[in-house]
Amino acid sequence: MALLRAMAGIVAGALVLGVAELVAVFSGAGSAPAYALGATVVDHTPDGVREWAISTFGTNDKAVLFVCMGIVAVVVAGVAGVLERAGRPIGSVAFAVLGVIAAVIGAGRVGGFSGALPALIGTAAGILVLRGLTGRIDDASASPRSAPDTAVPPQKTEATIAGAGRRRVLGGIAATGVLALGAGLAGRLLGGARRDVTAERATVELPRAATPLPPLPPDADLRVPGLTSYITPNSDFYRIDTALIVPQVSTDSWSLRIHGMVEQEITLTWDDLLRRAPVESLVTLACVSNPINGDLIGNARWLGYRLDELLAAARPLPDADMVLSHSEDGWTAGTPLSVLTDGRDALLAIGMNGEPLPIQHGYPARLVVPGLYGYVSATKWVTELEVTRFDKATAYWTRRGWSAQGPIKTGTRIDTPRGRGRIPQGRTVIAGVAWAQHRGVTGVEVQIDDGDWRPARLSTEVTVDTWRQWTYDWEATPGQHTLRARTTDTTGAPQTAVEQDVIPDGATGYPTLTVQVS
Repeated sequence: MALLRAMAGIVAGALVLGVAELVAVFSGAGSAPAYALGATVVDHTPDGVREWAISTFGTNDKAVLFVCMGIVAVVVAGVAGVLERAGRPIGSVAFAVLGVIAAVIGAGRVGGFSGALPALIGTAAGILVLRGLTGRIDDASASPRSAPDTAVPPQKTEATIAGAGRRRVLGGIAATGVLALGAGLAGRLLGGARRDVTAERATVELPRAATPLPPLPPDADLRVPGLTSYITPNSDFYRIDTALIVPQVSTDSWSLRIHGMVEQEITLTWDDLLRRAPVESLVTLACVSNPINGDLIGNARWLGYRLDELLAAARPLPDADMVLSHSEDGWTAGTPLSVLTDGRDALLAIGMNGEPLPIQHGYPARLVVPGLYGYVSATKWVTELEVTRFDKATAYWTRRGWSAQGPIKTGTRIDTPRGRGRIPQGRTVIAGVAWAQHRGVTGVEVQIDDGDWRPARLSTEVTVDTWRQWTYDWEATPGQHTLRARTTDTTGAPQTAVEQDVIPDGATGYPTLTVQVS
């Protein structure tokens, strides 16, 4: 019967989550235990473990987290079921304790008692079912000792009664599983339908830029096979954030509040923005978690409103030096006020590559700041700009030990050939992208094995705020070879060879890969 008890615990646990998902339709998606606990795990995961997950799983890190949480939930619920007895409700107590913990977390993340309701109601349903299934299992265990029918051999009677009891238990387990699945799917579908802004986004007409960007120079994109395109398609643009549920924010309810150390607090609605003149800008964004030769970097054409003009309307006080931007999901970033007001194209962006921001990239509005890593600047689903000081406020990642200011480091990446690949001897094109946002790239060099550094050919520079492509023609000879690359920016300093991990302010070192020539 241990297997049946474990199955009972698992389906009861599934019912907890399913019912909670359904209740969360009305109390807020972030209050569902799976998401509330997941977000808490994200917030408290040690930096080393988090960066390992990002480097290992990339943009699939959240899916992996949910899979791991699911495995743990199955094990815990199964053990609770095995321990549960009609007269010894150990499993029910475990459910209750975990439910209270989830309720407290949900209340803290969503705010108020409503945030606790999904976990409380779901746990109550799970405990009732666990008690009921346990009672059936206990009855099935005891049924062979019932008085046998004298007209039937005792062994056959006992087997018949036991089989009927097991079927009754299995029927209850199956029914609970179906109920849990139905509740979970209903909650997911109803919640998605209530919050989803996909249809709204499809109807948004972006305003035209006051001065549209000119066409790209022909040599801005070298179009070499295997080389990343100059403009990163929206579908390929990296996404790294802490949101387990992508916020669904409507233009009808969205607003941006600029407050704090200002002479005049202001609030801008979507309609207010549309009455302003937007600008277009090409900007390459990069994640501080991008490892050497990593792909957590992308370039796009952004449409938005200059942050220096928006901030000027609120008139920041002279001693303010930081803007703490707030996301709809509670995430924050601290950006130097001087960077937002020094004339660079720091934007409140509403468009990306000619269309409204994709929902997962911040629809309806986000920040785009040239030259800074995203953790201190690229707030998605932005709702507040709090003008303050670095000695008075700390942002999400700086509270966790990351540097308060995160200028993007000069770097490069080798896109082709692929590392550990086999290539034929003869002429081979080595190609990649190089960046030094808001400073500009002046040169890229390539080294084969331990030979001299050789200059690569650069694509045409469009703006200092974006990456540049580069190529190097190599006469590959048979054998194993090591390829390296480095970038020089307008300061004249080459990319450092000193290897450093991404913590606390971005990785350094040369991109290095090995190829076999045959």
